[in-house]
Amino acid sequence: MVTKRSSGPKNNNLRIPPQSIPSEKAVLGSIMLRKEAMHEVEDMITPDSFYVEKHKMIYRAMLDLSVKNEPIDMLSLSTKLGEQKLLAEIVNEVPSSTNVKHYADIVQKKYVLRSLIEAADYVSELAFEEGDDHMDDILDMAEKKVFSVVSSPKNPKYVNLKDALPEAYERLEKLHENKGMLRGLPTGFKDLDTMLSGLQKSDLIILAARPSMGKTTLALDIARMAGVTHEKSVLVFSLEMSSQQLVDRMLSAQSRVNAWNLRTGNLSSDRDFSLLRDSLDKLAKAKIFIDDTAGNSIVRMKALSRRLKIEKGLDLIVVDYLQLMTTSKNYDSMVNQVTEISRSLKSLAKELDVPVLALSQLSRNVESRTRRGCGDVYPQRRQR
Repeated sequence: MVTKRSSGPKNNNLRIPPQSIPSEKAVLGSIMLRKEAMHEVEDMITPDSFYVEKHKMIYRAMLDLSVKNEPIDMLSLSTKLGEQKLLAEIVNEVPSSTNVKHYADIVQKKYVLRSLIEAADYVSELAFEEGDDHMDDILDMAEKKVFSVVSSPKNPKYVNLKDALPEAYERLEKLHENKGMLRGLPTGFKDLDTMLSGLQKSDLIILAARPSMGKTTLALDIARMAGVTHEKSVLVFSLEMSSQQLVDRMLSAQSRVNAWNLRTGNLSSDRDFSLLRDSLDKLAKAKIFIDDTAGNSIVRMKALSRRLKIEKGLDLIVVDYLQLMTTSKNYDSMVNQVTEISRSLKSLAKELDVPVLALSQLSRNVESRTRRGCGDVYPQRRQR
């Protein structure tokens, strides 16, 4: 009797996570042999990048010694950790301390793969929950988990104030030397830039006005000048107008050709055509991206913004406008819905470290509230 060998898949539970113990030892040994090696790899890897727990512990101790500007050698580490035998073994296995960046790169790549496996397990658990009512939330959490692995798996989750102070001083010194220089992204409007010092990273800026007051025109001018004049990457979410309508507006503003003439094709002079050709060339070179999906959701907008940040870079997000966005659940009032959308956009601005300029429609009802006997507008007391 011949027994057939099973051709089924291997048991995934027996798989060893991606790791390179020789590379981990080579990184640690290189630092012990040559202290300068720490400065070559400290921005590439963190203690969590190591697979072996004792290697994490050793690297963490090395970082502590480096901060104190103390020697990073066997004696210092043995005094701190009491692992003399292991440290001697690590030093003896170092091929060449000059290749420390190569070893660190291998260690980091293995860490990314392990993080990706962890993210896949997390996404799998989310999918098994089968929460149809919270599908948008599940998709958002899943994408955010994978994005955290792709974007910056080695960045620390916190910043020590003393580590941030040197950068702040350098920025202030630069601003002092170049008086009038903007700290944030220029809007193209001098008075507005003077008040705001540009649009600051991670800020949510609400541009609110009643209908037909020029909100979209102002926002598009800011987006256009950021993309054309300052060569920034801009993403515009247009929930009301089509991409062609936005293009026509930008083209009219850039060329200074009358918008109605541009829309109707009533262009009589060669000067208009010359201005339009120059403007088309400038706009074609600008990194301005438009999504005109109607009823866009915050989940989809986050997904596109994250992808664009990775592929093209991203400096500014414009949303036109808040009240047309959809949410994962229904709210009993527009106020609560706008509050939730605003919170989500602020979260996106902080996550991607870019300013988000969001337009908001104010109600016309305020115009109808007048005091009896005169034309003054006055606030009304809420009925209890």
